[in-house]
Amino acid sequence: MSPASSPPHPAPTVLPERPKSPSTAKNKSPNHRNPTANSINKPSQSEEQFPQPKLRLEIRDLNHPGASKFLSAVNASHVLQSAVTNVLRLLYVKPSNPTTHPPPTRSVTLILRPMGGVAYTTGSDLDNDHKEIHFSLDYINNIPEARRADDEIAGVLTHEMVHCFQWNGRATAPSGLIEGVADWVRLRAGLVPPHWRRETSGSWDRGYQHTAYFLDYLTSRFGEDTVRRVNEKLRTDRYDGERFWVELLGQSVEALWEEYRVAVGPDRKNENAP
Repeated sequence: MSPASSPPHPAPTVLPERPKSPSTAKNKSPNHRNPTANSINKPSQSEEQFPQPKLRLEIRDLNHPGASKFLSAVNASHVLQSAVTNVLRLLYVKPSNPTTHPPPTRSVTLILRPMGGVAYTTGSDLDNDHKEIHFSLDYINNIPEARRADDEIAGVLTHEMVHCFQWNGRATAPSGLIEGVADWVRLRAGLVPPHWRRETSGSWDRGYQHTAYFLDYLTSRFGEDTVRRVNEKLRTDRYDGERFWVELLGQSVEALWEEYRVAVGPDRKNENAP
């Protein structure tokens, strides 16, 4: 989604570097956490680190109540850096490993502004290696009290940060798969909102958490590197629904979806429940 043309914007604030944190997830409420998140190995300081993008923050309306809510709920530097760390550790291995190749994303600017919807990510006017995440101040202001504002903000930003670093089969991958990978990273980062439901109705590529839980099932079935392999194949190949999954996992996506539906059973709310 490309923003409409507009007058030049004020220069955004460059966020100071912060100590890297492997996850924005905080052990506050087990009802909002996915147990698989704890199974991911957290990188130590001695491990190889990916090149880090410059992180910037731009707030278009400081008087908007959503701006105050954002600034009081999270540390912008920390939540953005944590999102980057989670995306890179879940979709890629390490810089010296030739099995995965992250894109050359050089900067990410978070733009908080009044708008409809929730958030979207786009390349900047400079070039596509510089990304912008546009996040609705209206949405932030209306986050229900039933959800923790910091968790929801971290979850949305983690989802959008995936779009700054994932591959898309040269723009041929189904949007449902792209959004499903983004929510799978959010799931594995332990940022599951309470309204998410593991659903087996409809098609596998409905996107978002619907596809994320399917990808999580494939991970349990074929190994922890499954989504990394999906992402890497979308780097090298154009998406062909007839060939993609057979070449990757040995079965058609329709057969895998049917397996998943049988394994999961009826739709269930919030997968942290046994």
